[in-house]
Amino acid sequence: MDTVVEMFGPQRAEAMVTEMTRVGASEGIEYRFDRAMAVNTLTAHRLRWLALHEHGAEVHASLATALFDAYFRDGVNPADHAQLTELAERVGMDGGRVRDFLATEQGDAEVREQVAAARREGVTTVPRFVFENGELIVGVTSTETLGDALRQASGR
Repeated sequence: MDTVVEMFGPQRAEAMVTEMTRVGASEGIEYRFDRAMAVNTLTAHRLRWLALHEHGAEVHASLATALFDAYFRDGVNPADHAQLTELAERVGMDGGRVRDFLATEQGDAEVREQVAAARREGVTTVPRFVFENGELIVGVTSTETLGDALRQASGR
């Protein structure tokens, strides 16, 4: 929460966290911002890069969900190699491969380039959904709104 306060000021930060918690609860997602740590998440993003490149979209999505729950609900440190390895194993990744990967800088340049590309595109906050029909949704939204946008984009 301290990082959000630093970025947006105390009143806006409180409103953002309250709204995100409310919307999350309405969708069955539990946020525990009192447990979330302010740490650099580059290592976790590198692990997601590995999951996508070595295991495909399904494992990548499962890992993203596991990381999200671990960070926002359980207070897991997303920079801790042991905790990241445990999460990766839970979604079917090989623990030895993950430990070896995290001990290197592999994926670092690629993830940093993805961040730089997003910034060049004007991305300043997440979530951000850009649909083929040009519709853009930025920030917290309901599942219904996101579903409507997906249906419109697909022409259904």
